[in-house]
Amino acid sequence: MIITNIELKNWKNFVGVNVACGKRMFLIGPNASGKSNFLDALRFLRDIAQDGIEKAVLARGGISAVRSLSARSQPDITVAVTLDDVWKYSLTFGTEKSDPLAPLVRREAVYKRSGFGVTTWKPVLERPTEEDRTDTLRLTQTALQQINANAEFREVAEFFSSIQYRHILPQLVREPKAFSPSPISNDPYGRDLVQAIWNASKRTRDSRLGKINEALKVAVPQLENLTVKQDRNGIPHFEVNYAHWRKRGAYQSESSFSDGTLRLLALLWSILDTGGPLLLEEPELSLHEEIVAQLPSIFSRMDRDKKKSIRQIFVTTHSYAMLCVPGIGANEVIRFAPDKEGTKVLLPNPQETAAIQRGELTVADLLLPKTGPKNVEQLRLF
Repeated sequence: MIITNIELKNWKNFVGVNVACGKRMFLIGPNASGKSNFLDALRFLRDIAQDGIEKAVLARGGISAVRSLSARSQPDITVAVTLDDVWKYSLTFGTEKSDPLAPLVRREAVYKRSGFGVTTWKPVLERPTEEDRTDTLRLTQTALQQINANAEFREVAEFFSSIQYRHILPQLVREPKAFSPSPISNDPYGRDLVQAIWNASKRTRDSRLGKINEALKVAVPQLENLTVKQDRNGIPHFEVNYAHWRKRGAYQSESSFSDGTLRLLALLWSILDTGGPLLLEEPELSLHEEIVAQLPSIFSRMDRDKKKSIRQIFVTTHSYAMLCVPGIGANEVIRFAPDKEGTKVLLPNPQETAAIQRGELTVADLLLPKTGPKNVEQLRLF
């Protein structure tokens, strides 16, 4: 299952956008144009499904931090998605004057496609219900987060829970305790990366590390035999043989890995991981351009070892090397443009689309230059 459409209203940078999505999507735009905030709308649905709407809003700084600054007469926030053109989930929430900090569900709806030929959408859930109106405390929770309320669309809740976000910060991988003395799980920034790999079943861990080793032989030829081992205190660490002037090389742990090696390793592990949509922030960081140029092909084959599942990926990027690869279609790119009234999504025009389809120009040639700041050459005067 994949996300085929995303609609946002009053969500952070976005006053109102409606975007069609495919299996592989590249998000481009100037700095601070809303690429990360767009991804965060999907993370928000995941967090609601896992922890509830109150905790999800609080983790983002409260309603005032989530609501678009351009929201005026209609300040409620909407996040809505279509899944495989089979499910539609929509959530609108806001606050009451009596408690401006607590999120309150204004509308929550789930529809499922039914019938053949002429498509109809059957309502599975529509809130507020009569019970909600009688007991407004019920509106402090979504049906999505409640096991006893999402039985008819639990497939949707489980799909949202499977969304993974990754933005690896190498220093956190090297020294997780320096930043978080207490153990952390499911950390998108890598504090639990080594532990998560160790926690995988031995069969899964060995299989994935075997594939990663093959990739590292190409990308980082001097590294070989990557594995994970526990130290005398039971703490797992990467171990890799580093070939240099010594005849048998030398073994190193993650504390000696370069930024690029750690980011590539984490990226490859995330791609091999089972689950739902994968959200990546600028995976090109610290990597050589020749490696970056291979990433789109890797992304398009993420589910090659899975017989039935289709895994979707959203990637924010500024990389020419990544987007100059032939085969990236105009419909695989979402371009964000900041405006006085919030960020807008700009689609390629018919001429640009045709040129990309014919292979005359790439997305990097046509669309990436449009994301640069104006008068950027003035920075040299700093």
